[in-house]
Amino acid sequence: MKKLMAWGILLLPLIANAQPGISEMQQAQSALSDDFFSAFDCSLVIATILGLTGAIKIYHNWQMGKDRIDSDVAAWFFAALFMVLSGAFLRALFGI
Repeated sequence: MKKLMAWGILLLPLIANAQPGISEMQQAQSALSDDFFSAFDCSLVIATILGLTGAIKIYHNWQMGKDRIDSDVAAWFFAALFMVLSGAFLRALFGI
């Protein structure tokens, strides 16, 4: 057991030396932030499309005399809200 611990302590600097450097981590963060902002913008565009589509469908159903449109309003609203919040959640998760 002591030999195993001694070998582990001796190999620790080699393992730590094999890790990527600061410049590689900064490059990875830069690439992630560039791709993520476009993904966040995409989630906002999808939420806008969902909101407009839902508004048109709800208005059409309302004009056709459908009595219960409350569930449709809630469904389309929360679909758009989910897309907005998922983009914000990903932004907070990755710290960008």
